[in-house]
Amino acid sequence: MKLYHGSTVNIEKIDLAKSKPNKDFGPAFYLSVDEQQALELAQFRAEFEETDHIVNVFEFDENLFKQFRYKRFEEYTEEWAHFVYDHRTDPQGRTLHDYDIVYGPIANDRIGAQITRFKQGYITFDEFLKRIHYIKGITFQYAFCTQMAVDKLIKL
Repeated sequence: MKLYHGSTVNIEKIDLAKSKPNKDFGPAFYLSVDEQQALELAQFRAEFEETDHIVNVFEFDENLFKQFRYKRFEEYTEEWAHFVYDHRTDPQGRTLHDYDIVYGPIANDRIGAQITRFKQGYITFDEFLKRIHYIKGITFQYAFCTQMAVDKLIKL
């Protein structure tokens, strides 16, 4: 399957050490099967950084999933929301699971505000879950969390 990563740089070799902390599924290399989604993310970053955008394209053999510790969230669920909340709020920005690859919905870009509202007791966890749904409808992401998984991505 083809996977896309929106960026402002051409990525020839994936360096997990450059992963940002406190992302939905922890530090990882994030990709999408949706090229348009990756393009929009790349364009947003490029505008913010005042540079050019690029969509990096990778191939991943779906038969390899069975070789990995793999977690799938098929929809917005309470389990997914706890998983995202824990990773977004971990003080050390750590990976809090032992999966090689995690697949699931993308959280709303305004999740930080919702985390604050929940922590301060202004909203319930059920309301938090509703508010962190992605604004443009359910959109999914793959997080390649270990070097072993990243090594199976082939740059196209």
